[in-house]
Amino acid sequence: MAKKSNANIGFENELWNAADSLRGHISASEYRKVIVGLIFLKYVSDAFEEKYQQLLAEGDGFENDPDAYSEENIFFVPEIARWQFIASHAHSSEIGTVLDEAMREIEDDNPSLDNVLPQIYASPDLDKRVLGEVVDIFTNINMFEGSEEKDLLGRAYEYCIEQFAAHEGKRGGEFYTPTSIVKTIVEILKPFRGRVYDPACGSGGMFAQSAKFVENHSGNISNLSIFGQESNADTWKMAKMNMAIRGIDANFGEHQENTFYNDLHPTLKANYIMANPPFNISGWGADKLKDDIRWKYGTPPDGNANYAWIQHMIHHMDPSNGKIGLVLANGSLSSTTKGEGDIRQKIIEDDLIEGIIALPSNLFYSVTIPACLWFISKNKKQKGKTVFIDARNMGEMVDRKHRDFSDEDIKKLADTFEAFQNGELEDVKGFCAVVNTSEIAKQDYILTPGRYVGIAEQEDDGEPFEEKMDRLTSELSELFAKSHELEGEIRERLEAIGFEIK
Repeated sequence: MAKKSNANIGFENELWNAADSLRGHISASEYRKVIVGLIFLKYVSDAFEEKYQQLLAEGDGFENDPDAYSEENIFFVPEIARWQFIASHAHSSEIGTVLDEAMREIEDDNPSLDNVLPQIYASPDLDKRVLGEVVDIFTNINMFEGSEEKDLLGRAYEYCIEQFAAHEGKRGGEFYTPTSIVKTIVEILKPFRGRVYDPACGSGGMFAQSAKFVENHSGNISNLSIFGQESNADTWKMAKMNMAIRGIDANFGEHQENTFYNDLHPTLKANYIMANPPFNISGWGADKLKDDIRWKYGTPPDGNANYAWIQHMIHHMDPSNGKIGLVLANGSLSSTTKGEGDIRQKIIEDDLIEGIIALPSNLFYSVTIPACLWFISKNKKQKGKTVFIDARNMGEMVDRKHRDFSDEDIKKLADTFEAFQNGELEDVKGFCAVVNTSEIAKQDYILTPGRYVGIAEQEDDGEPFEEKMDRLTSELSELFAKSHELEGEIRERLEAIGFEIK
C-alpha cells in the first residue's frame, strides 16, 4: 500500500491552479491577501447560507437573528456580503468595490474580525476581468457541506498557504510551517486539553493541527485555550482568519507585536508550547533586554536568537506539566558561541530536555539548512534521560525540491517517543537511543542525535570482501580515468577562448 503523503490532496490543487490566473497581475504578497480573503468570504457565506436555510425551514423567524448563528460559531453575513450577491456582480466593473464593501460589512457585524479582512479588491492594480473569473471559480465550489465536510475550507486555506510559501521562497517561511512537521510535533505532544501557546505563530498552523488532533481523538476543541503572538501584520491577520473559519477562539492580542520586546501574554503558563521561530536571527535586541526575567539560564547573544526563543518558551511553561515542541536550526544543538553552550548545559542539567529529533533536508520551503525538533518538558517521565532520534533518512521527495513525511513516518516517530516515555524503548542503531544525562555531559553537552544513535549496521549482501574490493577499486579506476578525460576537455576549451589553467 502506498504511503499517505501530507502534501497535495483533493480539489485544492485544482483550486490553486485556477485561481493562479491572478498571479502575474499583482505582486505575490498582494496576491496572497486576495486569494485568502476570497476563501474566507466564500466559506463564511456558505456556512451562513446553510444555517439560514435551516432556520427558515423551522419557521420561527430567527433567520435574521445574529445570535442564532454566533451560538454555533457561524458568522452572521449581511445581505450585500453573501456570495450570491457577490457572484451576481462577478463580471461588473464594480466587482472590486462590491468585495471591499462585503469585507467591511462582515467586520462591522463581527467585532472579533476588526481590521483583519483585506479590503484591497477595488485597487486599480487588480484586473477586474481576471478577478471576476476567479469569483466564478469560487462560485462553483461549495466550501461548507455540513459537519462531515466542515474542514473543507481549512484544507483549501492550508493548501493555498503552502503554495504561497513555495512561491515566495524564503519569505514563505515567515508564515508557514510544513504540515508534516506540525503534525509530528502535535502527535508527540498530544495536546488534549489546557493552554496552547505559540510565540511565533505565523498563520496559525500549530493551532489548526492541534484542533484536528483533538477532533481525531474524539475530544472537545473547547478544552483548549489558544494563545499566540505574531510580529508581521499581514501574517497576524492570516492567523486570525485561520482560527475564525475553524471556529477556534484564540487570543492573538489586539495587533501584531514583537514577542521579545512586548510579550502580549506575560503571565501565561502554558501546558503546551509549539513553535517554529525564525532560525538564527541576529540583531534581535539582546542589548535592550539584558536583565530580562526570561533569561534564567543566561543572556542569549545578540548574534543569534535561538536561545532567546528557547528560554522565552521555558519561561512560559506550566511549572507542573508544561511541554514544548519547537523547530530550530541544527546549530542550536552544538553551538558554544558567546555563552550558548553554557546556556544549553544549564538547561540539560535542569533535566528539561526530553527528546531531540534530527530532521531530513528539503522539508522546508524557506531554508535549506538542516533543522531539528526539540522537546522540552517539566517533570518528564524518564528522569535524567533523553531520547535521540535520527530521522534524516525518513520521508520521501514529493517533487524536485520538497520532501514530506508520510502519516506512517509521523506515527513511527510518535510511537518511538511514547515508548521512551513509557520506559519501553530499546535502542536501534542508526535511529534512536535513550541516553543518560551523564553521557551527554561526556559529550560536552552537545545534543546532535548522530553522536548517540550511531550508524545503522549494513546488511551483509553475501559478496566476499576480496571480490567486493576488486570490483570497487575497478569502478574507482574507471571514474578516475573519466575524470582525467573531462579535465583534458575543459583545458582544451578554455585554451580555445584564450584562457589557461596554471
